[in-house]
Amino acid sequence: MTRALIADDEPLLRERLSTLLARLWPELQVVAQARNGREALEQFDELTPEVVFLDVHMPGLNGIEAARGIGRRAHVVFITAYDQYAVQAFEQGAVDYLVKPFDEPRLADTVQRLRERLSAATAPSAGPGPSVDEAALAPLLDRLAERLRPPAAAPQYLQWIKASVGSSVRLIPVQEVVYLRSDEKYTLVVWEGGEALIRKSIRELADELDPQRFVQVHRSVIVALPYVSQVVRGANETADVHLRGRAEVLPVSRSWLHVSRQM
Repeated sequence: MTRALIADDEPLLRERLSTLLARLWPELQVVAQARNGREALEQFDELTPEVVFLDVHMPGLNGIEAARGIGRRAHVVFITAYDQYAVQAFEQGAVDYLVKPFDEPRLADTVQRLRERLSAATAPSAGPGPSVDEAALAPLLDRLAERLRPPAAAPQYLQWIKASVGSSVRLIPVQEVVYLRSDEKYTLVVWEGGEALIRKSIRELADELDPQRFVQVHRSVIVALPYVSQVVRGANETADVHLRGRAEVLPVSRSWLHVSRQM
């Protein structure tokens, strides 16, 4: 059974797409629904579906950026409400797209193309992974991601992180934070002067920290770039982050490997 992931910040669209897919492609199993690109990458890493429907415009990590993290590991269908530039680019690339509001016949065409690609990928002569020219697709995704980025404003990022240390509450300057790591319902904050647990998720912090200074390298790890000494590539498209003057080694997952290349 083929599995699919749907990522869109509109709940009604997710449900409508799931309902139509159940009618047009009964053998397809929608294994997860995500509200943004960050959730999509986390769920993709956990469930590894063969097909991913990605809304282009989503808060935080958009669909184009999520597609870069997924790479050739799945067949990606983009969903867009507008932007003719994006539509034209999709037509020239090795990906499919749906324009909102899409109808059932248009989705049926997409389903047919996906079935053909999946059949080709499982043919004896086919190579591993989706039949996508990754070298040609990467520049396209880079251009689209740049175009979709909102105009530069004056973002207000976190300056302090409030944490309970013993019987006191401490304000930790973000400039001193080395890395953050998810610890079940808490997040471990490690800074120059020590470490503490806070009741805030990695997902929330990722949207509040300055992306010029902090980079998420794993679904459970955010690292401060000034403290990175080197990134060592490992097997199976993974890597490890080594820190300046510290013994800890932080993991880089496959979906975030493209971020590590920018370090």
